[in-house]
Amino acid sequence: MKTNHWRIIDPVRGRIRLAMSLSVAASVLTVAGLLLTAHILKHLLDGGTAWGEAAALVALTLAAWGLRAQSFRVSHLAAFRLEEILRERLADHLARVPLGYLHDHGAPALTKIMQDDVRDLHSFVADSTPLYARSYAAPLISLVVLYLIDWRLALVATAVLAVGLVLFGIMMSQVGPAHAAYNAAREQVNTAVIEYVQAMPVVRTFDGGAASFGRYQRALDHYRDVLIGWYADVGVQARGALVLLNPVPTLLALAWCGLYWWQADALPFPVWLAVLLIGTGMADALMPYIALIHLIDKAKISAERILSILDAPVLPVHEPPHTPAGADVVFAHVSFRYPGRSENALTDISFTAPAGSLTALVGGSGAGKSTVARLIPRFWDADSGHIRIGGADIRHLPPETLMAQVAFVFQDNILFSGSIADNIRLGSPAVTDAEVEAAARAAQIHDTVAALPDGYQTRIGERGATLSGGQQQRLTIARAILQNRPILILDEATAFADAENEALLMQALRELMRGKTVLMIAHRLPTIRDAAQILVFKRGRLVESGRHDSLMAQNGRYARLWRAGEQARDWRISPGQRA
Repeated sequence: MKTNHWRIIDPVRGRIRLAMSLSVAASVLTVAGLLLTAHILKHLLDGGTAWGEAAALVALTLAAWGLRAQSFRVSHLAAFRLEEILRERLADHLARVPLGYLHDHGAPALTKIMQDDVRDLHSFVADSTPLYARSYAAPLISLVVLYLIDWRLALVATAVLAVGLVLFGIMMSQVGPAHAAYNAAREQVNTAVIEYVQAMPVVRTFDGGAASFGRYQRALDHYRDVLIGWYADVGVQARGALVLLNPVPTLLALAWCGLYWWQADALPFPVWLAVLLIGTGMADALMPYIALIHLIDKAKISAERILSILDAPVLPVHEPPHTPAGADVVFAHVSFRYPGRSENALTDISFTAPAGSLTALVGGSGAGKSTVARLIPRFWDADSGHIRIGGADIRHLPPETLMAQVAFVFQDNILFSGSIADNIRLGSPAVTDAEVEAAARAAQIHDTVAALPDGYQTRIGERGATLSGGQQQRLTIARAILQNRPILILDEATAFADAENEALLMQALRELMRGKTVLMIAHRLPTIRDAAQILVFKRGRLVESGRHDSLMAQNGRYARLWRAGEQARDWRISPGQRA
């Protein structure tokens, strides 16, 4: 059973082996019970009694049942433990892979693996491993006993089952491509469902659901066609194989041949009776294996997908480990290209953000500003050049050391479905309620929270759905204030704020920025006019740098961006303008 796929169950392999051993022991007792049953029937047919043997049969039956029940108990405990281990390992590993890996694979696909595939593997370990052991052990034990009792009838039973297994093997060889098509069609349905539900606001606004539902319907139609095709291609062979592997054909063959040899005085009746019972039991024991084929293949696919995450390379920490000696940020000839892209996102970028100062990053969309910000915490690693914090190369900083230096406020707020206090406390679990409130006051969100019925214990829904965008942003600022890290990255933190919220956000940001090294990405240039330095990016290159006045005097890229912003701010719809 151990292949490269099954290394995923190594943490609970001992428990699984115990469960399978108990199942094998139960199979041994079951075969012994069948032999004893034949012995009891012989005594009864001879007009005798077999009370002692009957009591022994009851004891054997109860013991076999108890072993089988214990086998499933052990396998379920192993499955629960494996599920816990896998979810912990997956969460930990995803926290250490490059952010690009998450972008390339997509949140829905990774979520499905962490939920559905882990659950499928749980089900396989819990329910299938004892049956897997029984489906091998019981027929083998029965076959050995049959040959010891009467090799002629054993050959008859073997021949019937062999023909069934050959037909089943032929059928399974055709199932492979069909099963792959089935899995692909099912994934299409799952993707269509996720898209349809998640994009419901857009769906209802633009097409009333017609186009999106059409994609979902086409996925369902394709799924149906695949299933019909599979049934047409392999259904006949499958039914034929199952007929021969059913206990009835084996019973008929053993009964006919046994009757012939018994009438010819070549077979004792008790032996014939024992063979009938054990032979049919052998055929019956094979049936779980047939049902397990699909479950095993499904478990393999789940194991492969889980391992694809666990085997994804993490960002390495170079030796020896370094310790930052300050909060300045230095880029030295940094170039970077996103995986799968043909052009650099950054090319030969060099600058220094002095400790305790505000450095603004400006430029058009796709200029490279956000890429600079995301390279500092190693969401990706630069392809060439060096990034240093306090003189230490970030590639030599352990993850916990690096993240203790940097706080973030993104335009896309990440909030969780817990309480307001829990969201502010994220990353600083030991802080007091008073410290949470102080951070909220500094972030200009306390009055809003205090007005809520449950105050700081108010639950905010999935991704903060019950709060406005400005309120969500101020919550993330309160979180960053509480963390109090020396380097602060602001990625267009006020991009979508209205005038009222922008004023509150700027007050909150001034409190947050005090005494910190700040790298601020902004499209609204007036917000960074007083920055210690302004870095101007274009197509992944640093084309200008300096303070506002000197950059305006150069009349270059920054000056054009400034004038364009002023024109946009002054733009009005004329009274006679029509839509």
